[in-house]
Amino acid sequence: MWFDKTEDNNKEESTKELFSMKELVEMIAKSLVDNPHDVVVTEIAGESVLILEIRVNGDDVGKVIGKDGRIANAIRTVVKAAAAKKEKKVTVEILTDND
Repeated sequence: MWFDKTEDNNKEESTKELFSMKELVEMIAKSLVDNPHDVVVTEIAGESVLILEIRVNGDDVGKVIGKDGRIANAIRTVVKAAAAKKEKKVTVEILTDND
């Protein structure tokens, strides 16, 4: 047959894990801020949830949170969608200097 299903499966498996959740959040946060070298994403594994904490330069906190928290909610939505695809639960927290 002209269609080889095993070749298609190998391609799918090799591109399946392009980014970890931490790398995904880090990439999004770094693209939003003026000081990308100050972005730190910490992974904390809970019993049933993976918690990702984002720390950014104090001047960039507003850029990651956005007006009325819209940017923060968008980041959480993207991460939730990626986590659901991997059948995991992930929470994203944005920490300020006070935390």
